[in-house]
Amino acid sequence: MTRPRTVALIVAAGQGNRMGGSPKQFMALGGKAVVAHSYHAFAAHPAIEDVVVVIGAGQEAELAAAIGEVRHVTGGATRRASVLRGLEALAADPPTRVLIHDAARPFVPTAVIDRLLAELDRYEGAIPALPVADTLVRFDDRMGDTVDRADLFRVQTPQAFIFDAVLAAHRHWPSDTDPTDDAQMVRQTGHEVAIVEGDRMLDKLTFPADFAAAEARIAGGCTRSAMGYDVHRLVAGEELWLGGVLVPHDKGLSGHSDADVALHAITDALLGTIGAGDIGTHFPPSDPKWRGAESGQFLTHAAGLVAARGGVIDFIDLTLICEAPKIGPHREVMRGRIAELLSIDPDQVSIKATTSERLGFTGRGEGIAAQAIATVRVP
Repeated sequence: MTRPRTVALIVAAGQGNRMGGSPKQFMALGGKAVVAHSYHAFAAHPAIEDVVVVIGAGQEAELAAAIGEVRHVTGGATRRASVLRGLEALAADPPTRVLIHDAARPFVPTAVIDRLLAELDRYEGAIPALPVADTLVRFDDRMGDTVDRADLFRVQTPQAFIFDAVLAAHRHWPSDTDPTDDAQMVRQTGHEVAIVEGDRMLDKLTFPADFAAAEARIAGGCTRSAMGYDVHRLVAGEELWLGGVLVPHDKGLSGHSDADVALHAITDALLGTIGAGDIGTHFPPSDPKWRGAESGQFLTHAAGLVAARGGVIDFIDLTLICEAPKIGPHREVMRGRIAELLSIDPDQVSIKATTSERLGFTGRGEGIAAQAIATVRVP
């Protein structure tokens, strides 16, 4: 059977009126832009093939500074108009399923995405929600009657839909009526929408106090460090990729992918900080899909899993062990590329190089080894 194609659509077109004029999706949270957190979480999910960001007019530079050059669409004057423009852009090559998410909810747990997509096997839509825990009352100058909360839920995003169903719902929605969310629109067209268990990590950032709470959540977590190690043989006739950079050399590293030992070691270190196995667990060498693959996608996958946990990468320390080539001339370019892949500052990446005094396989020039330590804050 053909696997359904799934795309995530992040709505990030707000102008920041309630945040004192600064678009909140581009404000820093835990060292990187709010929108970058959810972007990397979606990009890392194995079932999601593409991520598209809907931005406001003139926000291209802010998006590039936040994430880099990524696929994006210019939205409209309202959230509904922005979502519709995003869906219409996808309609040129329609996916089977789409996840629609508000950028103001930066932390997107992988488990919630899994639950949503599982429900699309039976329903046209699925939403994450949490039961209302607080007492609810009616209010008109003074306290009125309480409201029965037994069947009340707080609805969150991402919301997942069969693409054709949500596109049709948006196209036929009355232009003079503002819906509360996309699920309401799909229900109005006669489709069923399932509810799955949400997560408090999906709480929305609306006011300055929400930012303070999110920063406190990150700061109040624990700091974890984990190590990664990798080695590959040097052979004639292969390109030499190190730290995401093509290094001129008479030999290259041999492996199932591009054999970038530096990125592989960092990937394993990041996976270790959240107890998510190793690179072979996520990208098995037995899978022909990864033959010759660029190792940068392995690294961004690991970073996305960290982001999905609400984690923040604080520092990467990499040591390359080889007799040749000389690493010094390429060090700064490597730092920049690794920082770009992880959406962190180059000052948060350290690269060192050493030899093994001509001892062992690295000393004989038969291969290159890499060790990396990742330091991550996890709520």
